[in-house]
Amino acid sequence: MTHTRWDTLFTHATLATFVGAEPYGLIRDGALAVKDGRIAWVSPHADLPHNASAAQVIDVGGAVMTPGLIDCHTHLVFGGNRAHEFDLRLNGASYEAIARSGGGIVSTVAATRHASEDELLAQSMGRAQALLRDGVTTIEIKSGYGLDLATERRMLRVARRIGEELGVTTRATFLGLHALPPEYKEQRDAYVALVCDEMLPALAAEGLIDAVDAFCESIGFTHGETQRVFERARALRLPVKLHAEQLSDLDGAALVAQYGGLSADHLEYLSDHGIDAMARAGTVAVLLPGAFYALRETKLPPIANLRHRSVPMAVATDCNPGTSPLLSLRMAAGMACTLFRLTPEEALRGITTHAARALGLDDRGTLALGQRADLAVWNVQQPAELCYWIAGDLLRAVYVEGKAHPLAT
Repeated sequence: MTHTRWDTLFTHATLATFVGAEPYGLIRDGALAVKDGRIAWVSPHADLPHNASAAQVIDVGGAVMTPGLIDCHTHLVFGGNRAHEFDLRLNGASYEAIARSGGGIVSTVAATRHASEDELLAQSMGRAQALLRDGVTTIEIKSGYGLDLATERRMLRVARRIGEELGVTTRATFLGLHALPPEYKEQRDAYVALVCDEMLPALAAEGLIDAVDAFCESIGFTHGETQRVFERARALRLPVKLHAEQLSDLDGAALVAQYGGLSADHLEYLSDHGIDAMARAGTVAVLLPGAFYALRETKLPPIANLRHRSVPMAVATDCNPGTSPLLSLRMAAGMACTLFRLTPEEALRGITTHAARALGLDDRGTLALGQRADLAVWNVQQPAELCYWIAGDLLRAVYVEGKAHPLAT
């Protein structure tokens, strides 16, 4: 019989595999082996082959092990912050009023434009490290605080550098249609043309874009303007996603589904028509409870109808300076349970399996043979505790492609 030799073997783990019919895909007293950065064995500990061995054996003593968490919607790279707007909102100003008076996204644009690439990296790295220490091994990072070619390029380069320097996966999303820059305030059509005809092709040619996003909203961009950028993305063979139905229903979810979009995000005002379109296209619903909480919203996403139509629901931090200054994906999952009434299993699938799908990644998000060995080990005994505990340091260790990460161990 051939001798099986693995790089690392984890024993006596409570494995939340998110595979199969069992809740959480749970394997109690499980074993998981890693070979060449991939998961090579997953089973109950009792089923380990007698002839198997590993260069390193780690007994986790019953602790919960999950896939490395995936934050599939962030605006993590930006200059400055908007704490003063937090103060304004608590004194009665609305998000829309702040945006229309020159605050909101445009104020962050000014701070971001004034920051060099290295300054942006320095300001953003701490936020990325906070997510890593919360168990996140894959982070989506959007541009959209430059709104000119030079600054958008800097943001996307910083997104790439964060992944390289931290040793995690970052996915860079171009969000040129985020807001109108001040210099184009009276030239909407010219700015959309700039995004479609100059910025998007140039950044794509430089290999800086993994996906294309837009803010389709009453204070953002119209259905037609969004469609223009989606058409250009399609010509460049780039997948699309969309900020949709956060403050009103502009039928954005149906639009992004029409283009086979990876995800529609926010969705508080999502209609049944949009849900049906997403279900047909396989577009993921990304729920962002941090923004709902920070803006004190009351309109809930239509969770029951999303469930009924079997639309996969991901959860993300939406980490951004204005409406979701949230640096814990685990807390976002807990918020999704408390505010949106997701079950803990739904929320945890939302920050693993479905989050991977929202990024178009099929090599992570579950504990299954052949998947990347991006793993998180937690100081809890059952998966629901990851949503139950509000804040606190529950993470024991993170492994990226099977190797312990020093910042999270």
